[in-house]
Amino acid sequence: MSRLLIIGPPGAGKGTQAVKISERLEIVAISTGDIFRANVKGGTPLGVEAKKYIDAGNFVPDSVTNNMVEDRLAQEDVANGFLLDGYPRTSAQVDALDAMLKAQNVELDAVLQLTADDDELVARLLKRAEIEGRADDTEEVIRHRLSLYNEETRIVVERYEERGIVRKVDGLGAIDEVTERVLAALNVSA
Repeated sequence: MSRLLIIGPPGAGKGTQAVKISERLEIVAISTGDIFRANVKGGTPLGVEAKKYIDAGNFVPDSVTNNMVEDRLAQEDVANGFLLDGYPRTSAQVDALDAMLKAQNVELDAVLQLTADDDELVARLLKRAEIEGRADDTEEVIRHRLSLYNEETRIVVERYEERGIVRKVDGLGAIDEVTERVLAALNVSA
């Protein structure tokens, strides 16, 4: 399994697990946040376009996001596989990703869904906010973000569940324990 998505609520450890899984499977971890920052910092045409929306406080349109992801998936280091984090977030983006992969004659092998109890996530994120000095990460703000995540990604998960490729993994516990559960869900020996 070399073409994967990782999905999970804020605080579930997606970024941490993406690094661990990509190292273990020797594939590239691709975060859409990193793609955005690299394009904006590099002053690419897509980055310049995205920056206009970001600076105005607006969401970057799917068309720009899709083009950035498509450009990233076409790069050489992705040939052996990838782990996408943060994309797709909408049903339309699922369709766009399907088209990108079809053009490369490949498809997704699995979608890793990290699951966690909301109350546990709130406690984890409040602790992280305290450690990192994020005064704006209040319980109310965190619960709102969790609610948005649940609304936003439900349809994406349902689309992949229809294909039978979703692997649900408990995202709570020690980092290495979660990594072992993920690898087991992918049928990869530890």
